[in-house]
Amino acid sequence: MTTENQKSWSQNLSVFLDRRNVTMLFLGFSAGIPILMIFSSLSLWLREAGVERSAVTFFSWAALGYSFKFVWAPLVDKLPLPLLTKMFGRRRSWMLFSQSMIVLAICGMALVDPQQSQNALTYMAIAAVLLGFSSATQDIVIDAYRIESAPDDLQAILSSTYIAGYRIAMLVSGAGALFLADYFGSTKESYSYDAWKWTYLIMAATMLVGMITTLMRPEP
Repeated sequence: MTTENQKSWSQNLSVFLDRRNVTMLFLGFSAGIPILMIFSSLSLWLREAGVERSAVTFFSWAALGYSFKFVWAPLVDKLPLPLLTKMFGRRRSWMLFSQSMIVLAICGMALVDPQQSQNALTYMAIAAVLLGFSSATQDIVIDAYRIESAPDDLQAILSSTYIAGYRIAMLVSGAGALFLADYFGSTKESYSYDAWKWTYLIMAATMLVGMITTLMRPEP
């Protein structure tokens, strides 16, 4: 291998190991966790519980946050959060707030057995809507954070790393969640609320990756 090739490999590796790049990997992971919690994983949970998503209208609203996040993006961009903005800055305060709401929403869903009653099912649907809007808000802030934290020539690599983290998170919250539910003892033939409860609580705990990253990295 020539000296030029060695230098090229070294330069490429240094780009991937740049702190900003690692930050986007972890934030991408944080952004990818919630989406399947309100789509495929939730659908399987409800199906095992013998419940149709269409039974509660609120479930159909969960995706609205992703579709219409452009509506409140300007507010997130300009509006300060009391106390949090002074402590963490504009971007990190909104990231921490949205991540905290995501954890709250996932835990709220975990603590409800959809088989219990119609009211319990409605409560779960409301938590799913909160999760969708909180997740969409996190997406808005992470995009702004990425753009402001690095020059234009690094944006492509940061976006790629973000997507990699996002895809890894989808594997965790999709296949990983289904594995955990099965491991804890819930199947289509033998439904177990406790299995899904602990699965969702573990998924909520994975959001610590994003929250710790937000706390450790500086405001752009």
